[in-house]
Amino acid sequence: MSRRSRILIVDGYPKASRDELEAAGMKTAWKLYDGMIRRHLRGAQTRVWLPSDTADLPDGEGPGTYDGILWTGCNLTIYHHHDDRVTRQIEFARRAYAAGTPQFGTCWGIQMATVAAGGEVAANPKGREMGLARRIRLTPEGARHPFLRGRTPVFTGFISHLDMVTRLPRGATWLATNDFSRVQAAAIRHGRGVFWATQYHPEYDLHDMARLIVAREGKLVKEGFYRNHRELAAHVGLMEALARNPDRKDLRWQLDIGDDILVTESRQLEVANWVSECVLRRRR
Repeated sequence: MSRRSRILIVDGYPKASRDELEAAGMKTAWKLYDGMIRRHLRGAQTRVWLPSDTADLPDGEGPGTYDGILWTGCNLTIYHHHDDRVTRQIEFARRAYAAGTPQFGTCWGIQMATVAAGGEVAANPKGREMGLARRIRLTPEGARHPFLRGRTPVFTGFISHLDMVTRLPRGATWLATNDFSRVQAAAIRHGRGVFWATQYHPEYDLHDMARLIVAREGKLVKEGFYRNHRELAAHVGLMEALARNPDRKDLRWQLDIGDDILVTESRQLEVANWVSECVLRRRR
């Protein structure tokens, strides 16, 4: 019998932030990732590291002992180098590159992939990109790269971020973009390793994005995404109704949401491709 794939999930959210998400009715980031990887890598043996809580890795093991490392979203700021919670994660990503362990990540993950390999991240001068990243476009390299195999030339993804990649490191391939954030997907080679990452969130579903909007209500009203609680609640209600019944034509039209968001296999093409090309191929 073949050995089960060992996967480490790195969830950098501080405990207070994880509690806030759960209070809004959303799964925490590592739970979203655990469900996603088990869907695409049957029999995966997962471990979770919460680096904002502890510097100690699960079982005291280093990055080279895993078949793959997954990086969830996170609400820390990656260029805050005075913060030990941030710097210990960057150092671990560098160690994973050196060990040759394939990495995959979203949002914070693409920022981690970039900074750990020598690139740069900064606050987006346009502010927050929230809810749906519209009109994500493949670059010519992205249209040919196995990471985005199966993607249409233009698509939509779930998103929630304030920072963005401003300079990709040497060894990076720029794969996708949109008008809000120049780098929406990239594949980075550094040291002995590869890190495939997106700024958008294939791990979310429509229900969890709706609950994230609830969790961020104060910020979203203040920033002008909604005028008040009533508008936010009405929008969330439509999203959750469509999540319960994804065949409703009226809600698909009103919310401008299609199969690239509602069909799990389509929304999570990137992680399926990463498993096939980076994890399983490496084990053969």
